[in-house]
Amino acid sequence: MLPLKNEALSTDELEALVEVGRGLRSKRLSPRVFKHAKVLSGLKYAEYARNGILTITEKGRQTLFLKRCIDGLRLLTRDPLGKVDPEALTFLLKKGHVSEREEGGYSVTAKGAESLADIDARR
Repeated sequence: MLPLKNEALSTDELEALVEVGRGLRSKRLSPRVFKHAKVLSGLKYAEYARNGILTITEKGRQTLFLKRCIDGLRLLTRDPLGKVDPEALTFLLKKGHVSEREEGGYSVTAKGAESLADIDARR
């Protein structure tokens, strides 16, 4: 499930979500997470567990995965030998957005470039 247009997160909110995704060990939040906890929980990207600790939801995990895929596409557009998250790379290969090069590395296919152009057009 993709985030709706009115649910677009700012860069700071995404970084807070990444922090929550790493797993918080206590109820004490960093200033960034504290600032965005209400937005993240309101949009169902994070929720408070029974012990009071903020945890990431499935929707939050999917959002972070999509972000890693998009970042991977952008990286491979600039540098075919770039290091991309293995999960995201497997997904991009399976969907035909990138292909392996004979000389090593990966190149973005026409489908991948078109998807990236669509994503950039929405911003």
